[in-house]
Amino acid sequence: MQAETDERYVMAVLSDKEFRRLSEFVQTEVGIKMPPVKKTMLEARLQRRLRTLGLRSFVEYCEYVFNSSNAETELVHMIDAVTTNKTDFFREPNHFDYLAKHAIPTLINSTGAGIRRPLMIWSAGCSTGEEPYTLTMVLSEFAEKVPGFNFMIIATDISTKVLDKAKEAIYEADKIEPVPMAMRKKYLLKGKDKTKPLVRIVPELRSAVRFRRLNFMDDDFGFRETMDVIFCRNVVIYFDKPTQERLLRKFAKYLDPSGYLFMGHSETLGGLNVPFTQVAPTVYRVRK
Repeated sequence: MQAETDERYVMAVLSDKEFRRLSEFVQTEVGIKMPPVKKTMLEARLQRRLRTLGLRSFVEYCEYVFNSSNAETELVHMIDAVTTNKTDFFREPNHFDYLAKHAIPTLINSTGAGIRRPLMIWSAGCSTGEEPYTLTMVLSEFAEKVPGFNFMIIATDISTKVLDKAKEAIYEADKIEPVPMAMRKKYLLKGKDKTKPLVRIVPELRSAVRFRRLNFMDDDFGFRETMDVIFCRNVVIYFDKPTQERLLRKFAKYLDPSGYLFMGHSETLGGLNVPFTQVAPTVYRVRK
């Protein structure tokens, strides 16, 4: 009986009408654009939610989603289903070189960030944690050469599923291939199960990162701190131009006037009405 039930759910078809309702909901609530070419993807990824909820069709699912008592909770599950969380340790390594060799020394000299007060870095769209933990390794290496240097990283994502994994800080051994061997020995702990090779970030690096859920569409991000550096890489490509501009203006609001914004290699601020100027490939500062 269970097999028949599962088959029935798997065969649920997402009509154009229900797709429009769901895609408009996703874009309004979290900014992610869902053009018609994403219909098949959305249909496939939401099948598990139908099974979990015991629903037979996407018509029933829409009725469930748009019930006011379910909307906020289900949005979290929907975002987990539709977002792409591709990330790696030391992804786009030139950014980390620029951070350590140019951005941080400049910030120390201009604002005292990292010496007179902690250097504040925001990993915006941190996914499963590889980016903020890469940052902790790079900054820890920098701290060994500069006495008194200290930092704090705030890492945010809209997906509770990836945040849970990021907080756990446990990764399959093949994920750490981009990490230099010297850093692996210093900052990664090997699991004891030889049949399932896993590693975990050492406690002192885990304690340097504060994870929290954040929706870029919120009017107030709730930060008490001003950020010296924002990493938001390969995220805004999922938004339309007006949403990109609104988000980047918010970044400028939370970024120290001397700070740096790092974007993904596939992203450009060209053609956008935002207060940033480029200082290196996909690296920006607030326009003076």
